[in-house]
Amino acid sequence: MAEKHKNFKYGEDQLSAGLALSLARGHISGKLSPATREKVRESAQIVARIVEKGEPVYGINTGFGPLCTTRISREETRVLQTNILKSHSVGVGKPIEKEIAKLMLVLKLHSLAKGFSGVAEETLDRILWHLENDVIPLVPEQGSVGASGDLAPLSHLFLPLIGLGKVWYKNEVISTGELFRKKGLNPLELGPKEGLALINGTQFIAAHAVKVIARMQRCLSQADIIGAMMVEGLQGSIKPFYKELHQLRPFKGNIHVAHRITALLKDSEIMEDHIDCDRVQDPYSLRCMPQVHGASRAAWLHLKELLETELNAVTDNPVIIDEELTISGGNFHGQPLAMALDYACLAASEIGNISDRRTYLALEGNSPGVPKLLMKETGINSGYMILQYTTAALASENKGLCFPSSADSIPTSLGQEDHVSMGSISGRKALQVIGNVEKILAIELLTAAQAFEFRKPLKSGKLLDEVHQALRKKVPFAEKDRVFAEDIEKGIQMIREGSLLQLVRNAAEKENLSIESPYSAEFEVF
Repeated sequence: MAEKHKNFKYGEDQLSAGLALSLARGHISGKLSPATREKVRESAQIVARIVEKGEPVYGINTGFGPLCTTRISREETRVLQTNILKSHSVGVGKPIEKEIAKLMLVLKLHSLAKGFSGVAEETLDRILWHLENDVIPLVPEQGSVGASGDLAPLSHLFLPLIGLGKVWYKNEVISTGELFRKKGLNPLELGPKEGLALINGTQFIAAHAVKVIARMQRCLSQADIIGAMMVEGLQGSIKPFYKELHQLRPFKGNIHVAHRITALLKDSEIMEDHIDCDRVQDPYSLRCMPQVHGASRAAWLHLKELLETELNAVTDNPVIIDEELTISGGNFHGQPLAMALDYACLAASEIGNISDRRTYLALEGNSPGVPKLLMKETGINSGYMILQYTTAALASENKGLCFPSSADSIPTSLGQEDHVSMGSISGRKALQVIGNVEKILAIELLTAAQAFEFRKPLKSGKLLDEVHQALRKKVPFAEKDRVFAEDIEKGIQMIREGSLLQLVRNAAEKENLSIESPYSAEFEVF
């Protein structure tokens, strides 16, 4: 899918989160087909004829928001579109990640290329130029209420079209004026409706949702691997993962997680060693991984399904259906993604919550052979005690971030926009929570690996053994206290890069094993 030469057709092909990321990362290229260009030209011509007729159409020859009854003369329609970019560029805070800004360009270009927005072909070509040359506008993270479109961030995103704002260029931030001098470019003169089409839409929310989908999927999949390592390290029971149990409550996520954990524990001498032990059942954080991880996967899948609809939608306003029908509606409202992002935020937090509980469990010393605090000589050594303080702090911070942003609405635009989604905040918070979960999982990985060591000379299953060996190349077994922050950073890097997933895939391929469930394809991004 990601061959460099493959061309994605903006406005025509079906966009997914994985494809959007591949476009943003330059793994595949995108183009505007002749058919798409024709549709775009026809839509722009319809807008031109509306201006000529002089009949009032919102945003073309009227003011915006509460100024929708203010008529704009034919001569001033172009000035109106430039002014809207200037006046709506009111974002504050740190710039968003460059990749999120690049995703916004990809998503907006795809939406505008569908030919219902009345923008000029030249405008789309300039957006495509920014993508192809990796010249990405600086966009502040705060200022959108997630309705009427992500107005402030999208305004900043497109200031460079008119020669304003700042951009990333060759790994440095420069003014658009300096960029134009270097590249011999001139500002675009926006036509009627173009400014409004550029800033009306949900691309800030949707771009964050794309990143949520990708990063959360890595967390979910690696949480299964780390959880399986903890089951081995603490010699938990494998029975709670049997398919016979989960067929009686056949949620997709539960079946998928149980199948993966069972496959990961296959041929483990550690698990075989206590198969006839008299322990009746394990604590929930081990035993209920399919139910808890599975429920979070259901939330992830819900967001993924909604996002794929949104990525292929027209979300600006008004929408130009044809010469006789222009609709001023509400496709810009971020509620569909806002609520799903809040759900995903909670689901991600719960992965961190149960991970913290497993880390705590590993420290208790209640599993035969595993010492308290995961170190034999304690007293002079604190062992892994304080690592769990960090997971507790992060899990608690996440709980505070789980209040749903979409539950709030503050009227704007003098009451014209009297219900807004706050979806931009939902997206930003979800990524913040996922960042904390990556840290929590890294600490569980370290504690699971430490517990794992006390099972020697028994061997792990072949898949988890690969993970353990790879970690030990970066983080040695701890016989006494050291600066564990350095170990944690190495673990975080592995989680963020998805190293555990690749290790397991490579080992499964080498051993001719499979960890795929009937639902594996649904739970993938790429």
